[in-house]
This record gives sequence, C-alpha cells and structure tokens, in this order.
Amino acid sequence: MIAVIKGDIISSRTIADQRVWLKPLQELLLQWGESPNTWELAWGDMFQVEIEDAQYALLKAFQIKALIKGIQVSDERGQKRNLDVRLSIGIGEKTYSGSRVSESNGPAFVYTGEQFDTLEEEHVNMAVKSPWRLFNREMNLFLKFAGKIMDSWSVSSAEIAHLILENPDLTQTEISAKLGIAQSSVSARWKRSSLQEILELEDLYRYKLKQRLNDYSG
Repeated sequence: MIAVIKGDIISSRTIADQRVWLKPLQELLLQWGESPNTWELAWGDMFQVEIEDAQYALLKAFQIKALIKGIQVSDERGQKRNLDVRLSIGIGEKTYSGSRVSESNGPAFVYTGEQFDTLEEEHVNMAVKSPWRLFNREMNLFLKFAGKIMDSWSVSSAEIAHLILENPDLTQTEISAKLGIAQSSVSARWKRSSLQEILELEDLYRYKLKQRLNDYSG
C-alpha cells in the first residue's frame, strides 16, 4: 500500500509571481524524492506526489498545507493574502510504475483523483480516500474540523506549524531561537494554530491506518 497526494494552489492565477510558492514547494518535495518519478508539478498549479509509506501521507499533507499557508502574496489588486492549497490523499496499491508519477497507476492513484474532484463541491480543502469506507468516513470528519482551523491559519501560525511538523522534537526554546521571537510568542502561536490537536490527529491517522494495513496483510 502506498499513498498519492494530489493538490493545487487555490486561486493561483491571481498571483503575479508564481515563483513565490513554486520554489518553496519544489524544495520541500525534493526532500521526499526526485522528480518526475516521485513527484511532479503539472498544469501550472497542480502537483502529484507518491508517498512510499502511506502511514506518513497525512503528515506530509500537513507539511504542504503549512508551507503554502505560510506564504503571503499580493493579488492583481495589490491586496495581500496568504496562499492556500487543496489536497487529496489516495491510499491503495500501485499496479503500474511509469517513468513519471503521472504515468503510474493503481487504486491509490484512482482514489486520489476521485477524491480531489469532490473537494470543491464538498467545500473542504483536504480529504482522504482508501479501500475502507469506515476509515474514510472517520478521517474525513476529523479533517473537516481540522480544515476549519488550518484554512484560517495566519502566516505566523503556518510558519510555526511547518517548523514543528518537520521537526517535532524541537523545544519551545529552540523554536524561539529559530524564528527569532520570544518564547512567550512561540507559546501563543502554538495555541492559536491548535497545533497540539493537529499533531494528535496525525498520530490517530497513523494508528488507525496501521490497524487497517495489519488486517489487510494478515
């Protein structure tokens, strides 16, 4: 079982300089593998990423979310806003390996595409689809609530979320030094971003998925 993340940058066509999000996203994805066999950017603002271990797919989706939400841009009217991203996660088998991730196939790729197509209609920016209906129902309910928090992240909240999601063992003192802010500000940002609840959801996802995978392989 693998996972495939499919995403796109929301309202990217209103951004004057696409490099503001493109370069940071490329740098993040390069940490996970090479393009185009592991990840690929296509169609201007869309991308697809293959995750070898499905148990870490939600963590990586959260990392993408925090990275993009932490980028502030000016639109065509000169108004500032922070970016956002839609993400679907498909969990399943890979039955064909192409030279590009967009050419590979199998249930994981089908699921992520099907789920992605429903995001806008369901008014959510992150969802998961797997072979297990109850797992999908539970996780997507949790993600719907978590999404309301993450969608409202400010740039500063997203910045600390991205740092912690990449370095979960950092202390508040170390975070303070890295961001160049007071430790009291670290604590305040942590609370405003509901980061503890986000981390607990990611842990719950891994626990529930591991149970499903054990049943599947057993």
